[in-house]
Amino acid sequence: MASAPSTTGSTLAPPPRSPLSPARGPRLPSTLRLAPAHAAPARCFLAPAAPGQQPARQRARVRCCAVKFIGQSEFAAEVLESELPVLVDFVADWCGPCRLIAPVVEWASQEYAGRLKIVKIDHDANPQLIEEYKVFGLPTLILFKNGQEVPGSRREGAMIKDKFKQYLEPLLTASTVS
Repeated sequence: MASAPSTTGSTLAPPPRSPLSPARGPRLPSTLRLAPAHAAPARCFLAPAAPGQQPARQRARVRCCAVKFIGQSEFAAEVLESELPVLVDFVADWCGPCRLIAPVVEWASQEYAGRLKIVKIDHDANPQLIEEYKVFGLPTLILFKNGQEVPGSRREGAMIKDKFKQYLEPLLTASTVS
């Protein structure tokens, strides 16, 4: 006859683990742990998660507060009729390089406030603008002055802050438009 399993505390207690236990993987000291996924920078926010879904598992859709998204109907008033030069950033939510350059564009909107206006155009929601300005890659940056595209201002792809500054400074000092 088989005996019943023992229910003493010694068999129910988990085995002692070291900080590097393979059952859970290595544990980092609290000073090296990453901040929670919901702790976003003060000026940007993540799009809300779908009901029942954690924000960290959703594809991050970063929307910067200082840079305004515009559409086809607002393009003429916001870009072509602007007193200031306008940098138009053509982006899409699914575009990785667009998400990489977003903090740099946010920085530039604050750094050049009063000298430059920056707007974003969603590639998927504005096919007429994409076709009209022949946007073939994302992100695409185009500078407009006096309602016209500045020659040589078109750039595709993400850039770091230093390269962005090297790209933008000469365009802001140049006064000619073709």
